[in-house]
Amino acid sequence: MRAFLLFFIFAFTFASANATENLPYEAEPLTIAVDGQVLQWRIELADEQPERSKGLMFRQSMAPKTGMLFRFDAARPVMMWMKNTFIPLDMLFADDGGSITHIRRQAEPESLDIISSRGPVRYVFEINGGEAERLGLQIGQRLVHPAISP
Repeated sequence: MRAFLLFFIFAFTFASANATENLPYEAEPLTIAVDGQVLQWRIELADEQPERSKGLMFRQSMAPKTGMLFRFDAARPVMMWMKNTFIPLDMLFADDGGSITHIRRQAEPESLDIISSRGPVRYVFEINGGEAERLGLQIGQRLVHPAISP
């Protein structure tokens, strides 16, 4: 009985520790309508300069259907790179209203190449590399989340 109780306490502690790892994810999912269905991601919001500077650097993996939404104070040309980013990413660049204006697919991990938004954007949504193509994400589709101005 004591062994069972110790196992239960360990399992509860482990589950609680893992639950806290999900705290950076916003409660409201980010959604994109694609071919009549609504796709959802759990996101981390990077809306302050220190968060935007770090982004997804140093992460060894990212769960499917999760990502990071970068929100800038105003629409402007954005330049990004993959320095210290160990996983391939798709970057969806979006205007003030959340409409996707450019997609950079499969950004190469640890590359110092500059990735341009190709025009003014207010948001950049980073997801696992290959997800944009696999899910049929395209220019003109709209990111929907409370952090995005309607």
